[in-house]
Amino acid sequence: MKSQQTKSTVLLHHHLKALRLPTMLRECEKIASVCSHDNIDHLGFLLKLCELELIDREKRSTERRLKAAQFPQHKTLDDFDFSAQPSLNRVLISELLRGEYIDRREVIILIGNPGTGKTHIATALGLAACHQGRRVRFYRVTELVTQLMEAREERQLLKLKKQLGKWDVLILDELGYVPTSKVGAELLFDVISTAYERQSVIVTTNLPFEQWTEVLGSERLTGAVLDRLTHRCHILEATGPSYRLQDAQRRREQPAKPKPPE
Repeated sequence: MKSQQTKSTVLLHHHLKALRLPTMLRECEKIASVCSHDNIDHLGFLLKLCELELIDREKRSTERRLKAAQFPQHKTLDDFDFSAQPSLNRVLISELLRGEYIDRREVIILIGNPGTGKTHIATALGLAACHQGRRVRFYRVTELVTQLMEAREERQLLKLKKQLGKWDVLILDELGYVPTSKVGAELLFDVISTAYERQSVIVTTNLPFEQWTEVLGSERLTGAVLDRLTHRCHILEATGPSYRLQDAQRRREQPAKPKPPE
């Protein structure tokens, strides 16, 4: 009998490995012992194993999505100090956190001076989307434009555009910090135009709309970009002072700790 059980266990491990069910493989004997002790039937045993496999599989999938998103840092709304930026619509941000805007292919634009938490909010929304099973990709606008121009020169632009099209949410961070060339602006417009009503886009910028021409270089192109981005759009504006500057000032104002006697 013991020999038969050993043979069954070996075969079970082989089959679970072949079926790529690593959690069931790892936990089956432990759960079998628990179920035997608690007088749980075979279906109950199978249910527990399946639940563990699904939970672990979702955890691994989320980890892959977070890695693929390439966030500069993992920041959530729990880390954000809304008292430092009371102009931000906290209720709207909490609603957006649920991710329904993604189903509606809507755009979010965060406008404000440097250091006001725009990237933090965009990252928090992206993290939430990843945990909801969405595919997210974070780009600095300057880095994306550079990639687009390099792909164009290497005749790989179509391949890159296909890769960009697979994401549910594109985060375009820091639009406006560095002016783009004519070709770069046109390539960026093409990305935004392709994403229009197919993907959700989150944009952070330090410039009001009337100054976007300074970055994109052409009033016609700027108008076309804004027409697509603002059609179905949530605009969040941070008008407060830079959090980083405030934090640096607080640190400077703190009295220096006395040195211990030598």
